[in-house]
Amino acid sequence: VQFVESGGGLVQPGGSLRLSCVGSGFTFGDWTLNWVRQAPVKGPDWVSTINAAGDQSRYVTYVRGRFTISRDNAKNMLYLQLNNLKPDDTALYMCGSTDGRYRGRGTQVTVSS
Repeated sequence: VQFVESGGGLVQPGGSLRLSCVGSGFTFGDWTLNWVRQAPVKGPDWVSTINAAGDQSRYVTYVRGRFTISRDNAKNMLYLQLNNLKPDDTALYMCGSTDGRYRGRGTQVTVSS
């Protein structure tokens, strides 16, 4: 099982990014998947979850209305659209299984003017 994230970068407050995650080594369309993030000197925090079919999602309160999770099971792809970014969103963003057993190395998002 492998997850590889991409799409991070440096963005100004109020800006947007689209993170991508490709999964392999398992039946992608059977798994509920997560995005989590980890800021410096902190543990990982859950951000969002999407079910296997892609028609149900949940978000942590402080990103609701700004972030959107989606997936394309035909392409084994998971996405996270980040809008109206704030400096507190600066973190390493990782995708993976909901039990935390499998997770990618992450893509860095830095929000700064």
